[in-house]
Amino acid sequence: SLSMRQLLISVFLCVWLCLYFLFPSKPSNPSNPRVFFDVDIGGERVGRIVLELFADIVPKTAENFRALCTGEKGTGPTTGKPLHFKGCPFHRIIKKFMIQGGDFSNQNGTGGESIYGEKFEDENFCYKHDREGLLSMANAGRNTNGSQFFITTVPTPHLDGKHVVFGQVIKGLGVARILENVEVKGEKPTKLCVIQLCDLSKTPHLVTRELWSLVLI
Repeated sequence: SLSMRQLLISVFLCVWLCLYFLFPSKPSNPSNPRVFFDVDIGGERVGRIVLELFADIVPKTAENFRALCTGEKGTGPTTGKPLHFKGCPFHRIIKKFMIQGGDFSNQNGTGGESIYGEKFEDENFCYKHDREGLLSMANAGRNTNGSQFFITTVPTPHLDGKHVVFGQVIKGLGVARILENVEVKGEKPTKLCVIQLCDLSKTPHLVTRELWSLVLI
C-alpha cells in the first residue's frame, strides 16, 4: 500500500495537472467579454467553444471580434455581407498548429472585413503564442487585421510579434481539438466545419490558478 507521503505526492500531482490543463494560463479578467461558437461538422453538432476576449489588453481587437459574434454592426461596406460569424466555416486546419476561420464573405480565406472598415492596425503584441487555446488574428502582413482569426492547438512562438493574441478558450478546448483532427485535403477540411451559432456567452469566468492556490493552502 502507498505510504502517506506517496499518497500526498500523488494527490498534489493530480491537482497540479488538473489546474494546468483545465484553467487558462493567461490571467482571466471577469470584466472581459465572453462569446461562444456552436460548431457543426458535416451537419452534426460537436459542441460549444467559449472564448474570453482580452478587452483589458487589446480593446479594439476584442471589440471587433465581439461585434462579429453578435452581428450587431449590420452589413459590411466592403464585402456587402453581414458582419457576422454565424454560418462562417473554419476553412483552414493544420494539425499540431491551428484552426482558422472568420472569412464570412468568401469562406475560403480570401475575404472578410473588420467592423472598422476593411483592415485595421496591429494593436499590440503583449501576449505571446505560448500555449494551445489562444485566439489570435490572422493577417496578410503588418496592420492588415480584418475578421479572420485562428485558435492555436500548440504553442506557436514563431508567430509572436506578427499576430495579435486577443483571447483564449475558457471552455470547449476539446471541440477545438476535434476540429484540429478532422480530415483535410491540403489544409481544407473535407467536411464543412461551420460556426452554426455565435453570440455573447453567459458563462461565468473560470477560477484562476491563483485563487485555487489560496483554497488549497
